[in-house]
Amino acid sequence: MRLFRRGGRRVTVVPVIVLSAVALVAGCSGETAQPLAEGGRQGAIGGGKPGRAADVELATDGSRSTGVVAAGGADAVYNYGPAVMAEGGRVRMWWCSQLGSAAPAGDDILYAEAATADGPFAEPRAVLSGNPGAFDGVHTCDPSVLRVGGTYYLYYTGAAGDHAFGNAIGLATSTDGVTWTRANGGGAILGPARDVHRDNVYGAGQPSVVFLDGWYYLMFTDTTGRAAGWNGAGQFVIRSQDPAFTKGVEALGERGFEHASGTNAPRTRSVVDGFSADLMWVEALDAFAIAHETFEGTTVTFFDRDFKMSPFRPVVIQGPWQEGPGLVRRADGHAPLSSENPCDRVPLDVVRATVIGGAKAPTDLKHFGIDVKGVGACADPKRAMTVLDGLAAPSPARTMDLLVGGKLVRVDRRSVAGALATRVLDRRPPEFDKLPVAARLTASAKAVRAPERGIGLVLDDGKLWPVGSADVTGMNDSSVEEITTAQWDAYPAGSALAR
Repeated sequence: MRLFRRGGRRVTVVPVIVLSAVALVAGCSGETAQPLAEGGRQGAIGGGKPGRAADVELATDGSRSTGVVAAGGADAVYNYGPAVMAEGGRVRMWWCSQLGSAAPAGDDILYAEAATADGPFAEPRAVLSGNPGAFDGVHTCDPSVLRVGGTYYLYYTGAAGDHAFGNAIGLATSTDGVTWTRANGGGAILGPARDVHRDNVYGAGQPSVVFLDGWYYLMFTDTTGRAAGWNGAGQFVIRSQDPAFTKGVEALGERGFEHASGTNAPRTRSVVDGFSADLMWVEALDAFAIAHETFEGTTVTFFDRDFKMSPFRPVVIQGPWQEGPGLVRRADGHAPLSSENPCDRVPLDVVRATVIGGAKAPTDLKHFGIDVKGVGACADPKRAMTVLDGLAAPSPARTMDLLVGGKLVRVDRRSVAGALATRVLDRRPPEFDKLPVAARLTASAKAVRAPERGIGLVLDDGKLWPVGSADVTGMNDSSVEEITTAQWDAYPAGSALAR
């Protein structure tokens, strides 16, 4: 989050008062404004005891870049820190900016959509702004968005004012990713640990969250963390099975994940030496990928499931940057599948701010990417089921089969399968033939909607399978019945159909 002095509701931004974690530590301007931490020890494992690194180099090709895909609108003079979601055949993006039409005066989280990450994204609108009197009373910024089942979760940096040293992380929920309700009673879910006092008083923020095997993994900046660098640089990780992190919190330390008393437990290990990073789980590599900025561009550093070792050497997505890479991810924070060869290639795509604009702040969001190739993920049958999850392909019954959560769902309508799948393949993978059909989605199947749960379809197995959008029920000619939350919870649960 970058905080600026403002002289009114729609004004010119003037000298910086409190900068983002990146800028505050640099103490310089112009081309030298990038901190040393962002360029040194590329891909290093920061803080605590270093993890064991495997000497495996990943082959890459397919380097790509575009012009400006989003630059705000109206009077949005700065644009950075994007969260980018590939969902339902579209790309959805939330990012940090400021619109004069959004009260109160301060950072807002904007939202827009495009057909692909190449844009152009539609005219943005503010979907979350400051909540006067609360920890995020003036500024909301640095979004990270997930969808788990029918619920969207927005994690963000909040601040009560331009001089509110010690930012904190908040959470909001939604059923559509656009209209948000603050969780945790409007309070922060994570604040600075205050292990160490440093000149960089940014605090905690810049969250990135992934949902994996029932756990929410939260990576974030905390300039007061014990294992942060001299300038506050560092990325810390906690996890919980509660999306609000109110219980069962485990913190990543020198011995791995251990029980923590809460979200402000001492920060004893940093996973990368930098600011404003993004996290993603890559099934094909069986590894976490962390995108963080270095002098070369965006460096992607890899960790195993427990963050105990780096199984691969880092790769670099080259090109100009100024702030915050946003990885193009699926709704659960996992890597999208390659349309060319999902078993052998992994697309790594980011959107990042590339220039310092007229307001002396980052803007001009552009898309950059490369492919990791030669992965061979489907050589292992168990891994193949994970990698191919979310794909649809023709079935022997002239319908479509969709792989969801390791189960094969037969879908009567190709258009519906296309809306639910991350990719639709023209050829059926041989791995599909090894699985029985777990359930069938027939045309006009029953659809239900409940408060705080979203929309779901009842398949022929009697289970309720959540979907991400009412568009799917319309395509399937399924009329939607309004039910209570208790009625929703009484259904046997199927996996989320939409990825």
